[in-house]
Amino acid sequence: MASETLRRLLRNPSAVAGATLIVLLVLAGILAPFLTPYDPSKQQLAEVLQHPSAAHPLGTDQLGRDLLARLLFGGRLTLFIGAFSVTMGLLVGVPLGIVSGFYRGAVDMVIQRVMDLMLAFTTFLLALTLVSLLGVGLTNVIVAVGISTIPRFARLVRASVLTIREISYVEATRALGSPDRRVLWRHVLPNAIAPVIVQATLSMGGAILTAAGLGFLGLGVQPPTPEWGAMLGQGRNYIFSNPSVTTFPGLAIFLAVMGFNLLGDGLRDALDPQLRGLR
Repeated sequence: MASETLRRLLRNPSAVAGATLIVLLVLAGILAPFLTPYDPSKQQLAEVLQHPSAAHPLGTDQLGRDLLARLLFGGRLTLFIGAFSVTMGLLVGVPLGIVSGFYRGAVDMVIQRVMDLMLAFTTFLLALTLVSLLGVGLTNVIVAVGISTIPRFARLVRASVLTIREISYVEATRALGSPDRRVLWRHVLPNAIAPVIVQATLSMGGAILTAAGLGFLGLGVQPPTPEWGAMLGQGRNYIFSNPSVTTFPGLAIFLAVMGFNLLGDGLRDALDPQLRGLR
């Protein structure tokens, strides 16, 4: 099953392109100390707002810091925030969705009304509200973005579980007296995992955008730590005198989000039984 899914994924050019982009961005972050000799936080006021050159391939920012170094090290943090935020959404949203869909009744009503309340806000507005309450900083950004992803996972898993629990073999297993924990672990969760994988991949792009938006507003990771959204926000006053300051962080965000969206779309096609016959 896994090998067949992988073959279908590899036959999808968009998915391969997305995965390649993601791998390149991750490798760039891991190898950042070896790809640039500059300290991303060291200021060189004599080299302020330089255009791309041999010494500084992407130029320098308003404080003379090398843009390539800040972009590489900032990619580490941006991807880290996205990964941990989505992980948090998974760890909370998936169990809530399973419990809500499997037991229904009062439990389902309470959980779904809370999800309705959270979904009344857009993802970015909810994260912005949470950061305003929690305060700025890396940990609070991860928590805020992670909480904002929970309703989507909870709703998606609930919808899957509501369908799976009515399948004949699941009903038979319950009728034979199998404990709910065994039914959930052996039959419900494995059948609900495919859409969760797709949603997690797509949510990575959304989490990166949300974190970048908070950084752009000055509510994310604080200076001098490099982060793509913060870099974009700090450089917006120099967009006409030196477009490189905003162009390259914006391009990095675009490529990261596009990579995860392309991969997620390819995973959806590879994992969705209704689409397999179309490939």
